[in-house]
Amino acid sequence: MLEGASGLGVRLGLSEYQRDFGTRFAASGGYASWKLERRQSFREPGNPSWDALVEHGWRESLRIVESQRDEFAEEVREADQLGVELLRIRVVEVPLTPYLQWELHSLVVRAECGEQIRVVGSDQVASLESEAPLPEILTVGQETVYEIVYTDGGVLAGAVRYEDEAVALRCKKIFRELFHRGEDIGRFFQREVVALPPPVLEFSDVCQSR
Repeated sequence: MLEGASGLGVRLGLSEYQRDFGTRFAASGGYASWKLERRQSFREPGNPSWDALVEHGWRESLRIVESQRDEFAEEVREADQLGVELLRIRVVEVPLTPYLQWELHSLVVRAECGEQIRVVGSDQVASLESEAPLPEILTVGQETVYEIVYTDGGVLAGAVRYEDEAVALRCKKIFRELFHRGEDIGRFFQREVVALPPPVLEFSDVCQSR
């Protein structure tokens, strides 16, 4: 997906990436912002619902997700005011990892608040992964593409920023095709997620998230 972009990217640390993204997003009116999530396990220390899952359990974690509806809806309203569509593709492998089961509860609430989210299976991206799994990708504006960087333990660590219209166009074309073939997250959630028992975190998730 990022073929031809090797050596062109700028590595940004976490705080620098967050500032850069905020500035560019605010100036990105008229262009959709696409997000592709591929990895099946992350850790999100600092996320109130994730921290609650680690410290207090599943019920409290879900209560916090529900309490974030206003926050999620405000993100969509702010994007709408800028003229930016928020579109997300979530690659899902079954059986779900504990992280992904947790995240899908959060994503379905985001979708109910207006973010456009669809689910695709790993078989639907297999043709794009002949050499390696797809990276986590976020597009902003006409030509900015972020390859999101994580630690080995799955914690957000920053991004590599590419400013290349050809790369951005290629990514967006692939994303549109995947989105078109994907399943509405609400339907997927009702079929595959809602009846599952609470997830059991790995020991490393609990220890390293504290």
